[in-house]
Amino acid sequence: MKVAFTTLGCRVNQYETEAMAEKFKKEGYELVPFEEYADVYVINTCTVTNIGDKKSRQMVSRARRKNEEAVIAVVGCYSQIAPEEVSKIEGVDVVLGTRNKGDIVYWVNRAREEREKIIEVNDVLKNNAFEDLNISEYQDKTRAFLKIQDGCNRFCSYCLIPFARGAVCSKEPEKVVSEAKELVEHGFKEIILSGIHIASYGADLEGDWSLVKILQELDRIEGIERIRIGSIDPQFFTEGTIDNLSELKKLCPHFHLSLQSGCDETLKRMNRRYTTKEYKDIVEGLRKNIKDVSITTDIIVGFPGETEEEFNTTYEFLKSIELSKMHVFKYSPRKGTKAAVMKEQINGNLKDERSSKLIELDAKLEEQFMNKLIGKTMDVLYEQRYNGEEFSYEGYTPNYIKVVSKSSDDIEGRIVKTKLTEVKKEFIIGELI
Repeated sequence: MKVAFTTLGCRVNQYETEAMAEKFKKEGYELVPFEEYADVYVINTCTVTNIGDKKSRQMVSRARRKNEEAVIAVVGCYSQIAPEEVSKIEGVDVVLGTRNKGDIVYWVNRAREEREKIIEVNDVLKNNAFEDLNISEYQDKTRAFLKIQDGCNRFCSYCLIPFARGAVCSKEPEKVVSEAKELVEHGFKEIILSGIHIASYGADLEGDWSLVKILQELDRIEGIERIRIGSIDPQFFTEGTIDNLSELKKLCPHFHLSLQSGCDETLKRMNRRYTTKEYKDIVEGLRKNIKDVSITTDIIVGFPGETEEEFNTTYEFLKSIELSKMHVFKYSPRKGTKAAVMKEQINGNLKDERSSKLIELDAKLEEQFMNKLIGKTMDVLYEQRYNGEEFSYEGYTPNYIKVVSKSSDDIEGRIVKTKLTEVKKEFIIGELI
């Protein structure tokens, strides 16, 4: 029996897909690419935007065209938010939510045997139990995702994620440490901690556990060379946090510090719990205390009520703080959120115009940041060959800048000191030391 996966959305989804794939392999299934013929297709969905929902539906159609007799399972955030809607998509056999992906093989096998549609979606808002989806054999042998947290209790006015992912829950510290040690034994150089709202790690655990404390525990593990964290809420950086982080030897100097808007009035309507001044203070604190730190962010344009003046305030704020990378999103109304029923929804053409302006600014700031690194020597973890070329390899610096270098030796999976010599459009040319 053959099984194929496609994954939409965040790193947590990527982690969970790999865990589900391993469960199928242990039951004797062969894993094949989604574009190929399979007996089972699994679509791990995202519902952050309407586009995510649309792509999920397209993937169902694509799978059905490949094999009309296949069992098609749709799992994840879209399924959690709209199980009935998903179940009515032609070709869908199994619908699972976000906290029961571990049972996917059972439900798929049952659907195939009974030839009946199965919908298993529970109320996650009342579920604060962490679902362990451990991975013992990764496909990627250089970096490994380690999911340590799930759920979110922030309820930003534009976001469905708390309804899709449920209450905050954390993996037990002993399991985090144990899993990290296993990853080291499997030869991984870098571990990426992931979660839906990773700053909340430990809030539901007994004792004084926090993200800082688990980072300190992981920093002591012999064999781990790099630890990277996913998107982080600015409110994580309370007094003393930056000092604690600067003392860690293995934490990568890259923080994806979610902003969403550079205007305080817009942030209030978004129900974000910080001001632009607080954000700027965090950026300055990180730059002062952590060498070569790279700070990236997410920005939403065209949020309901965003006037020309508010957008210009955001633009000037971003221009002034000079982040190394911005991911720009056009606001997408999500049914069930407060923002979806706000008055003064923004015209699509205006969203396009504002998005283009910020993308143009981002290109300038990204190039500016990379130029500051030219002439420096940094450790680069080379992950694979660049464009399949025999003597070219691509990898990332600790502050997550892509580097491409020539090498007659096979350096895939190795960390090599590299001199950064020239900026190209999306990466830096490196010279191995």
